[in-house]
Amino acid sequence: MNVIETSGLGKSYGRVAALRDCTLTVPAGRAAALVGPNGAGKSTLKSMLAGLTIPTAGTAAVLGGQPAGSAAALDGTGFVAQDAPVYKSLSCGDMLHLTANLNRRFDHEYAQARLAELGIPLKKKAGKLSGGQQAQLALTLALARRPRLLILDEPLAALDPLARQDFMGTVMTAMADDGVSVLLSSHALAELERVADYFIVLASGEVRLAGDADDLLAGHRMLTGPAAEAGLVASQQSIVQIRRAAAQAHVLVRISGPDEPVPPGWEAHAVGLEELILAYLRAPGGPAQPGPSAALRPEPTEVAR
Repeated sequence: MNVIETSGLGKSYGRVAALRDCTLTVPAGRAAALVGPNGAGKSTLKSMLAGLTIPTAGTAAVLGGQPAGSAAALDGTGFVAQDAPVYKSLSCGDMLHLTANLNRRFDHEYAQARLAELGIPLKKKAGKLSGGQQAQLALTLALARRPRLLILDEPLAALDPLARQDFMGTVMTAMADDGVSVLLSSHALAELERVADYFIVLASGEVRLAGDADDLLAGHRMLTGPAAEAGLVASQQSIVQIRRAAAQAHVLVRISGPDEPVPPGWEAHAVGLEELILAYLRAPGGPAQPGPSAALRPEPTEVAR
């Protein structure tokens, strides 16, 4: 089952396109990371998948084909916004009661037990909690709805390192114990690399790269060789990015498989996930390639060193 499916999905605000022609397929059971700069369209995509925003083009479905925003989709989708939305004047117990009344499904016993485990008193007002505790409260409210898809919008932005670790520990436990699929965004690529196994790269409202992390890495390599020959190599390879120094050039290329030959006089190296993502973020973009990775064909960027 696919937990997320979009086809030609787009959202415009007047003449400004926040997201264009987004076509994605994310299998269930994955921790999918949504990566991109501010204004790339990440929050717009998550909002449409959560049923909070109506698309102006295309379609979005979750949980095996349920239209995003439908009753079935809403019942199975949990969403935690960036600012950990809680009513600061209400106690934690009141927040549980309110959320239970607003949803058709809510595991009150689970929510109480989880807050007790975290040392968060039910009688304490949400506004008096620390940032990390507020984030945990918001996450508890989402998980108590027993979702099959959990969407997290920059959940780690305001948290200290220990709170980040605790928060992500809870998310990974929900995946392991309850089979929850996760879509989250963050600017901390190192943290995402530790927890995510599926990556979606957005820039300028377009999908630049998407797929299983291992497949994306296996489909690229870094070539190192004479800078004077970089142009010749570029004419013969599927190039993502060229970095030139005085004597050497480093060329990031897409490959069809591990047996693809290396140009004479050049060396091939594995590419790291962060390096790959940053290269696609810098690339201007282009039409989508067919295939499971949904990788794009950007014009190669040249970076002088």
